[in-house]
Amino acid sequence: MTEHLPLILATFLLAGMVKGVVGLGLPTITVGLLGLVMAPLQAAALLIIPSMVTNIWQLCDGRSPLPMLRRLWPMLLGILFGTLLVAALLQSLDLPGATRWLGIALVVYALLGLAKVHFRVERAKEGWLSPVIGAITGAITAVTGVFVIPAVPYLQAIGLEKDDLVQALGLSFSVSTLALAAALGHSGELLQPTVLGVSALALLPALLGMAAGQWLRKRISAERFKRWFFVGLLLLGSDLALRGLF
Repeated sequence: MTEHLPLILATFLLAGMVKGVVGLGLPTITVGLLGLVMAPLQAAALLIIPSMVTNIWQLCDGRSPLPMLRRLWPMLLGILFGTLLVAALLQSLDLPGATRWLGIALVVYALLGLAKVHFRVERAKEGWLSPVIGAITGAITAVTGVFVIPAVPYLQAIGLEKDDLVQALGLSFSVSTLALAAALGHSGELLQPTVLGVSALALLPALLGMAAGQWLRKRISAERFKRWFFVGLLLLGSDLALRGLF
């Protein structure tokens, strides 16, 4: 793994910058790019420390996360349940092509967003839909190591403003990271000192990239933010889809 250290550090710098701008992208870019040189689960294991720290940073915007936590707790519980359940099943199940299908889903959602197609979830439906969305997101997390679908489209659909959306993404990704860490720890991926050491080392470029991305996000309009949000999803999804094909 150490022979790929320059690529790992550069990947986390890029992924951190994207996360700083659009509020997501760290797991998707990292697993997608590092999947060229290592197994997806190994790449996902490298995510744990940078992802957890950057998600906490994303939440520390001067506002209490408790109101958002009260609204999103059914989805967060579903993420935890779905990740751990499917991770247990994957000990005996092989699901080829999952990364490719995730990439295709991201591309479709990004194209809908760029085309100004908006979905809307009424507040009254969140009670039953939120845990379902969480469970599906958790299942995809366990298979691919990334946790944006369908949580991100759902959070976009419930009508959050820019800063609220970023905070909601931080909560969702924090819980997904903890669930992924538990799943990888059970499989032994996190018990290797080398993996933990490289994950800790990757934190610095991830933080530097996120700081640069947040600086940029505060200087662009809400409309431009949304456009880059979907452009980022389109690029990330295309990368994952192509990785699955070749």
